[in-house]
Amino acid sequence: IRADSAGGRSPDDVFSSETRRQAAAFDAIGERYDDVFPHKSGQIIATQVMIDRLPSGARVLDLGCGSGVPSAGMLAESGIEVVGIDVSTEMLALARRNVPTGRFVAMDVMELDDSLGRFDGACAFFSLLMLRRDDIPKVLRRVRSVLRPGGLVTIGMVEGDVDYAPIRFLGQDVFVTAYPRADLEAAVRADGLHVLEVDVEEFEPASAELPAERQIFLYCQAP
Repeated sequence: IRADSAGGRSPDDVFSSETRRQAAAFDAIGERYDDVFPHKSGQIIATQVMIDRLPSGARVLDLGCGSGVPSAGMLAESGIEVVGIDVSTEMLALARRNVPTGRFVAMDVMELDDSLGRFDGACAFFSLLMLRRDDIPKVLRRVRSVLRPGGLVTIGMVEGDVDYAPIRFLGQDVFVTAYPRADLEAAVRADGLHVLEVDVEEFEPASAELPAERQIFLYCQAP
């Protein structure tokens, strides 16, 4: 179920009620997200590692691309063809403005299919945490299905131990999932991805209303 970047159906027409609820929260947050997460140092490092490991002319899928900052922008600036998907109309508008050479499509990660083509890599920075634990393996299998053999997958998550728990985030009600590090690695391996490296960063948002968090970055490879 999807709506393309131009002339497609509205996300309100095609997404589930749960997805629309999460999308509405990020529509309301908009540019404020980047204001309270201005540095994203771990994500920048992880994106650069991916760029360094990808072949020339690579295609990368950015799952939950948000505003396109920093990952889609970095990928595009390095000459990589980037396709971003998101469910937030506002975030997609920001991504198209911030990364004019990218392609950004309204699509639920749960509905990812081969309509966008094949990719040399995929990244999911803090987008999988918006899903239920039972759904994350399904998404990882869909990601694997659109990757070329040996494709790279970079995942950023926040460490914790909750399954689709309600929280108040920047004035909006959202639902989030998090794993302890060992459980996250096990979940990714169980779905056939090889975990090459794991990095951990202690991160403090630029807002007193948000707590410090431990971010986990997994560098993976498909068979």
